[in-house]
Amino acid sequence: MISDASEAAIDQIVATCNGDMRGALKALLLVNEQLEAELAQFYAAAGLDGMARGSNVLH
Repeated sequence: MISDASEAAIDQIVATCNGDMRGALKALLLVNEQLEAELAQFYAAAGLDGMARGSNVLH
């Protein structure tokens, strides 16, 4: 079940993209890619390079 805070965040993201659902999804995917890259850097810095390529990546 999605929380009220999550619902509000979704509404805000879509509103920021002027109601364009495709644009909102694209923005979220770009943010996700950036976060994955940062996580990979953290894993590499911690000596856990294999974890950066693990099964927890969405794509």
